Amino acid sequence: MNLLEVTELSKNYPTFSLKNVSFDVPEGQIIGLIGVNGAGKTTILKALLNLIPVDHGTVRMFEKSFLENEPACKQKTGVVLGGIDFYKEKKIKDITAVTKRFYEDWDEAAYQKFLKLFSLEPNKKVKELSAGMRVKYLIALALSHQAKLFIFDEPTSGLDPVSRDELIEIFLQIVKNGGKSILFSTHITSDLEKCADAIVYIKEGELVKAAPKKEFIDYFQTLKRPDETEALSLETIMVRMEGKNYDF
Repeated sequence: MNLLEVTELSKNYPTFSLKNVSFDVPEGQIIGLIGVNGAGKTTILKALLNLIPVDHGTVRMFEKSFLENEPACKQKTGVVLGGIDFYKEKKIKDITAVTKRFYEDWDEAAYQKFLKLFSLEPNKKVKELSAGMRVKYLIALALSHQAKLFIFDEPTSGLDPVSRDELIEIFLQIVKNGGKSILFSTHITSDLEKCADAIVYIKEGELVKAAPKKEFIDYFQTLKRPDETEALSLETIMVRMEGKNYDF
């Protein structure tokens, strides 16, 4: 079963186009969406959540048309997107009190657990949180309403290595028993080496390759140089695919 199916998603802007992107997120898997800044990762995530209108394409969540069942689908979806901010003078506990009203299956025990895990103080104001702590707070909210599909935009960006490893471990625990899946965009490919089941690679608005991680890595081994014996990492694959020749 696929929790998410994206088919020929397209969006045109004056200076950028997303072109017929298709991929699936199977139940019980972590899918990494990779590409350089400006490749179209955030556009894809916003488009599939109907935060921006698309020119073409369809999105299915939980085997239903997303547009026809948007409220119900969003109840079962945990989302963290970049650029989301709160009133800086508000305390965490006040923001949570408003947020949880939107979710029918809010789990207060889970929320309190993640507050402790992320060392988040409920009485702190947003302005007192570092960028990394704000990300952790958003993730705590996303994990606290019995969601089955998690969509994260650069969730580990701004976190220190220890916090990133903690978050990756949480991701692995989320999908461990099946029934839940994660789609997250990132340019930190080392995080995907640790947890991703499959990779979706976007370049200049187009899908380059979507495949299980081993198949994906094997596919790009043609980029190896004659003197290289070790398999190329995701980072090296991406660097070589995006590499440019500069002539000064």
